[in-house]
Parts: sequence; C-alpha cells; structure tokens
Amino acid sequence: MATLLALLSSLLWGSADYFAGNLSKRLPAMVVLGINQAFGLIFGIALVVITNGWSAPTLDSAGFFINGALAGLAGYVGLLCLYAGLSTGRMGVVSPISSLSVLIPLFFALAIKGDELATPVLMGVIAAVIGGFLASGPEVTQGLPIRPVLLALGAALGFGSSLTFMSIGSADSSLLTMTTMRSTTFFISLAFFVKLGNFGGARKRDIPLIAGIGIADFSANLLLGIATTKGLVSIAMVLGSLYPIATAVLAYIFLHERLHKVQYVGILLAVTGVALISALQ
Repeated sequence: MATLLALLSSLLWGSADYFAGNLSKRLPAMVVLGINQAFGLIFGIALVVITNGWSAPTLDSAGFFINGALAGLAGYVGLLCLYAGLSTGRMGVVSPISSLSVLIPLFFALAIKGDELATPVLMGVIAAVIGGFLASGPEVTQGLPIRPVLLALGAALGFGSSLTFMSIGSADSSLLTMTTMRSTTFFISLAFFVKLGNFGGARKRDIPLIAGIGIADFSANLLLGIATTKGLVSIAMVLGSLYPIATAVLAYIFLHERLHKVQYVGILLAVTGVALISALQ
C-alpha cells in the first residue's frame, strides 16, 4: 500500500510540475503558485469537512500544526524556485538538481529516525534515486548558468525540508498537516496579490488548469504523507521523488521534447529500483 501511494504521489507531482512550469513561461511564477495553492487549500478544507478530519490529537512540536506550517513555508519556497527555474527553459539543469531534494528526508529517515534497510532494498533505493536524477535529463553541454542552478538548489533545499516536516506531522495527521501547509502559504499569497492589486495577468480560461495543478499538488502531498505512515519513511520518500520521470514523459508527449539516452538509462534504473523495493519490502 505504501509503495503504491508513494508512486501515485510521484505521478501527480510530476504532472503538476509539468503544467505549472509551462504556465510559468507566460505568467509570473508567483502568480501560478499563489493561485494554485489557494485551490489546494480549498480542496484540503473540503476533505477535512467531508472526513471529519479535524480531530487530530495534538498541537505540540511533534504534531501536525507546527510541522505543517514549516513544511508549507519550505515547500512554498521550493515551488517558487522550481517554477521560476523551469520557466528559464533549462529543464535539463533545474529538474535533476531539484530531484536531489530526496537526500534530505532520506538522511532524516536513516540517520535520525532510525529506518533500517536490508542490503538488497538499499540497493533498490540507490538505483531509484540515481534513476530519478538521470531520468530528469541532466544536460551540461551548454554549461551551467548560475541562475537556473541557484533556483534548482533552492528548490531542492525547500522540497527536502518540506518533505521532512511533512513526514513528522503526518504521524499525527496527514490531512491536517497538508491543510496547515496550504493555510500557511495562503496568507503569503494573499499578501502578494493585495500588494500587486490584480491577478498578475491570469485569465479566466487559465483558472481550471491552475486549479487542477493545485489539487494535484495537494493530493500528491497527502498521498505521500499517508505513505510515510504505512511503511518506512525512507522508502516512501524515495518512491515519491521519482516525479521528474512523469515531467519528462509529459514533455516528450506534449512538447515533443526528445528523450536523451541518459534519460532512458535513468528510467530503467528507476524501474529496477522500484521492482527491488516492491519485491523485498
């Protein structure tokens, strides 16, 4: 169950990132992010009401509230950096570096939380991490321009920190952790749009797509959070980090971007890693 939830989370994340990155080529990244996060919050509140999910046990430092707020802030910075980075058109620089965000929660799970992995499973984890990196299409033949690299590093740090706080809060309540995340970022977005005085050029016809991005992103967070409660945090985080594969495949299908040989190698490695993890867990 945890494996399936984490993989589905990865698919939703990769799809959301693809469409958000494309939209950010026409609209400011902050606009795309702010509006989609608002729709994510609405979706989260609806789920809380429908499921009576507000009865989480605690508000202490190990609970959903503080960790949800910290995850929201870190994830907001990560998404903003990612959308801005993808809008530069250097997907081959931004996606691979941002995919390394998994190293932060993986370190937390193994070194601090105390997850123990059998050697074959650890080999699967390593294969999946390397595969996710390669599948995102690392491209250095045209150099490493400083702006995309810095944005990608910001995305990796933001995502990695967010995922770590998410896993801690999810032990209390996955749904309330994710809703707290969106509540925190909503006020940042609200302040931005109040200062801007408009919606930054977003049109009515953009709203369904932006809403879909927000709902997909929230759902990805929620599914991954649940996955961390159904199995080892380290395994869930690694499988959830394979989202660059979905982004690359969608770019291949819709933008006709050619997959490089290294991406095929990465996909093969990732599939091998997932197979090892699934078979031996």
